Amino acid sequence: MRLTLIQLGETNPRLRDRFERYPPLFETFFASAGAEIDWQSVYVLDGQALPDPAGLEGLVFSGSKYGVYDSPVWIEPLRDFIRAAYAAKIPMLGICFGHQIIADALGGDVRLAPNGWQLGRQTYRFTGDRPACFDELPPEISLLASHQDQVITPPASATTFLSSPGCPHAGLVYENGATISLQPHPEFTRPIAGALIELRKGNPLSADEAAALVQHMDEPLDDLAVARALARFLGAA
Repeated sequence: MRLTLIQLGETNPRLRDRFERYPPLFETFFASAGAEIDWQSVYVLDGQALPDPAGLEGLVFSGSKYGVYDSPVWIEPLRDFIRAAYAAKIPMLGICFGHQIIADALGGDVRLAPNGWQLGRQTYRFTGDRPACFDELPPEISLLASHQDQVITPPASATTFLSSPGCPHAGLVYENGATISLQPHPEFTRPIAGALIELRKGNPLSADEAAALVQHMDEPLDDLAVARALARFLGAA
């Protein structure tokens, strides 16, 4: 299967000497699940044009430093692109900002979260509406996260299937049967998530809060099981 990664963000400049750009993260994430994927990347932040969605097999939308309320030149064309891909039932996966911009483009409400940043290892519970691809997972899963925005009200076309006290709409599945999105970052590694926590030390985290979050990341994660589930949903497994 060929998946097109719409790269909407970039590794933080303070971390680029230690970590790769986003595409290898997604490639490694899905490869861990045994998915055979031919990847192409569209670097929107580098000025690359969005392709015609009609010719695509599947789409992945990455995280970003931007919010849906920001006004980079590419955000309105991106909304139109998402609506066109959704109407054509192109398989789509949104992660973090990707989760938010899909919801925003299809009529949801995305804002700064009232309870602030969600960082490090977070635990989420499936609702009774979980997609079939997640049936093999336990009632609760843990994944890495780094965000201060979140979906406040999902679009009418979406159903929440994953939730936590700090992020009530952490996973959405859409009624066209081809679109799914997650607020956490299952593709992140512990070193990346730990480095992002360090960047937040002093704003807004105290040194003790940052240390507790880093220590908490030693506990098990469900990234591999989620990779398998998402590969099944996208038809790449």
